[in-house]
Amino acid sequence: MYVQGFVLPVLPGKKDAYIAMAKQAGEMFQRYGALEIVEAFEDDVRDGAHTDFRKAVKAEDGEHIVFSWVVWPDKETCVEAEKQMQANEEMEPSDDMPFAGKRLIYGGFTPIYTLGR
Repeated sequence: MYVQGFVLPVLPGKKDAYIAMAKQAGEMFQRYGALEIVEAFEDDVRDGAHTDFRKAVKAEDGEHIVFSWVVWPDKETCVEAEKQMQANEEMEPSDDMPFAGKRLIYGGFTPIYTLGR
């Protein structure tokens, strides 16, 4: 498997809009081969002494943190999906995005240990 991880700030008052966008994006990711998509809205995000989720994305007052991940069968599927999604007009950024896209952080990860599902 291959995992993409994301941390991003959702703009004030945009939780419902973010959920709607996440559902739409998740369905598209599935069409391109994603096995699992998880979008988690902050519930207990604490301020750290040196760093934390808010500092990582330079969250501003009123913004909320989303931590999410996508599980792919392998890196090749993820890379191919990314190419196809970049060519897809549905993925074009718009002015009414419910999150601060310039402060989103993400990366791809090869699992080194898993337990459970």
